[in-house]
Amino acid sequence: MLIFSAIIYVDKNVAESYKINKGEDLKINSLIPVKASGYEYKEDNVKLNIFGIIPAGKTSVQVVENNDVVLLGTPFGIKIYTDGVLVVDFGSVDGENGEVNPAKEAGIKKGDFIVSLNGTHVYTNEDVAAIIKNSNGSPVAAEIVSGGRKKTVYINPVKSKKNGIYRAGIWVKDSSAGIGTLTFYNPSQNTISGLGHGICDTDTGTLLSLASGELVSAEILSIKKGVKGAPGELVGKFTGKSIANLNLNTEKGVYGRCKININSDNLIKIASKQEIKGGDAFIYTTISDEGPQYYSCKIKVLGNDQTQNLLVTITDERLLDKTGGIVQGMSGSPIIQNGKLVGAVTHVLVDDPTKGYGIFAENMLETAQSVSEQQLKDAS
Repeated sequence: MLIFSAIIYVDKNVAESYKINKGEDLKINSLIPVKASGYEYKEDNVKLNIFGIIPAGKTSVQVVENNDVVLLGTPFGIKIYTDGVLVVDFGSVDGENGEVNPAKEAGIKKGDFIVSLNGTHVYTNEDVAAIIKNSNGSPVAAEIVSGGRKKTVYINPVKSKKNGIYRAGIWVKDSSAGIGTLTFYNPSQNTISGLGHGICDTDTGTLLSLASGELVSAEILSIKKGVKGAPGELVGKFTGKSIANLNLNTEKGVYGRCKININSDNLIKIASKQEIKGGDAFIYTTISDEGPQYYSCKIKVLGNDQTQNLLVTITDERLLDKTGGIVQGMSGSPIIQNGKLVGAVTHVLVDDPTKGYGIFAENMLETAQSVSEQQLKDAS
């Protein structure tokens, strides 16, 4: 029974894959001693043994030649324009037969993206209003993305009794902007990474589908301190200098191809997830014009999920005094342990601003590498 329980524990707590630096051994962070055997850094499938004796499944190992990145921790501004328009709300149209909602009747829901109307790609709310207005009441074919799937529905615009204009009864959004923190710059691929989580619509929680975007320089002007039940905020402004084109908006953060020269003196290695242990760490973040500073914290490893990997607790009295802990705008702040970059802050816990979640830096690096791969694909 004990052996069976140990095997189940290993199966649930050991990741399906690991990365190690060239020349290092695979060390698995587990309450039960687990050793990897039968590999020479060439095999995908690596055998796992409890106490080096009892077989306990397999994992895969990838050897990383160079994972040095430049530590940032600096504020930046985000400008994003959606691919199509995002449906954020509905409003009834007062037609001749009473109040109706053509968009809802067509099957459109909050969080859907409208990509085109009658074959014309729409980029702004003005585009949508013009096509609906000029329909003269004829059905409008709407290509939408709903739940990640494309489909076509038909909207029957209704003439408003108030102004005689044909309407669909929807409110849409075509862009977003905000302040965040840059995590690292990868000099070998000229990519920059930040935020640690995706840019989502505040009304629907939908990850914004990217048409184009830009990362720009920003500065912090003031701090709204966080308290229980009310997250704080870094108040800043865009300073206008373009840092990078925004190539990816994902659940793991925002990523772009860098357009400026970044000093590569502040290099740091990215820790493999199995190296990370619960305990003391630092976050490296900017809350004033003094630039990024180190602040003490404690981390707890939560698991191998793609985004919520770490629980971060701020312990530094200086930061607690000024911000109350983790505040909005701090997302992307690097987390350092034992001289390596282990992750980035992503979210604050509303009921306790001293705590928040973090993502593994290794997961962010994997996503950043796809920017270069996609650019090579586009160029070929």
